Amino acid sequence: MTVAARVPATPMARSEAKEAGTRPGGLGRPGRPINRRSPFFIGMAGAAGVAITIALLELVIRARSVLELIGLALFIAAGLDPVVSWLTRRRVPRWAAVVIVLLALAGAIGTFIAAAIPPLAAQTSNLIADLPRYAHALQNHNSELGRLNAKYHIEQNLSHLLATRGSSLIGGVVGAGALILGTLTSTLVVLVLVVYFLAGMVQIKQFFYRLAPDSRRARVILLGDDIFAKVGEFVLGNVATSVIAGLGTYLWMLAFGIPYPILLALFVALLDLIPVIGSTIGGAVVSLVALTVSLPVAIATLAFYIGYRLFEDYLLTPRVMGSAVKVPAVVSVVAVLVGGALLGIVGALVAIPVAAALRLLLEEIMFRRLDHS
Repeated sequence: MTVAARVPATPMARSEAKEAGTRPGGLGRPGRPINRRSPFFIGMAGAAGVAITIALLELVIRARSVLELIGLALFIAAGLDPVVSWLTRRRVPRWAAVVIVLLALAGAIGTFIAAAIPPLAAQTSNLIADLPRYAHALQNHNSELGRLNAKYHIEQNLSHLLATRGSSLIGGVVGAGALILGTLTSTLVVLVLVVYFLAGMVQIKQFFYRLAPDSRRARVILLGDDIFAKVGEFVLGNVATSVIAGLGTYLWMLAFGIPYPILLALFVALLDLIPVIGSTIGGAVVSLVALTVSLPVAIATLAFYIGYRLFEDYLLTPRVMGSAVKVPAVVSVVAVLVGGALLGIVGALVAIPVAAALRLLLEEIMFRRLDHS
């Protein structure tokens, strides 16, 4: 059996290695570059791209609620920015203009809360005070409640419900409290983000514009400014139509003696901020409240809101913001339905400006290329 002996390096080999070490890099001549067209490299690059895309989608899904709040805050800030810019053109410092606009917004929210709390507190107090009377009426077979109790066993069913599903009811109350707390927290987050976005709107626009290549940056700036202008005009026009809806509701309820005119007028005005479906829901609620007055008043109220819906869709909205948004009525309805299905109230609120932005991009980019292709 022969064993291969280790051959020591010859003086010539050592001199060649020493000479290679003196070259740039000191580790000899590099090999051929990687063939980027090899199946292995193409497969690895494709797998890495798929993995990164899946990771990004997972990140977006997990952070969806936070991204919705950020998008809503940016939308509100873009809608309020024209007012701030108008004040700055009147030589008002931007920080002072932002403070003025935010104080006006806080005043509107405070007015709604101030109008909502007293009737809710009064109705709650009246209900608590009337509970003993209702309990006594249930035991009195000569009263209407007593006859209903004797026929449908209301008291026994309530006792059975509390005994068997009391923990579920308590859990539902706790869940409702958590929902209210989460809504208040989200509202506070949106308001804080609106302050920051509104104060730094100029820098935010410049940052996004710098992401475009220098050769196309001028056109991107023009398109971006036009989109922001459409969002701002839509928000201001939407606020104007909501004020008209709330004022009309207040005058109608005042004329027919429907209770809580200020509260319900503000409620309708807030719901009218949601295009297409907002004032419809508000009108249905006011019509139900009008039933406490009389059935004819409720029917007249329902007819009033149907007429107002037609007036707003075919006369008021085209005049107030038709020239600014330039979105056909059928596109508005489809956009609101799709936005509401995807993102709920937030999606329905921003659907029309997003549709207007997509329409602008299609006309300025895709349609022009198709026409010259």
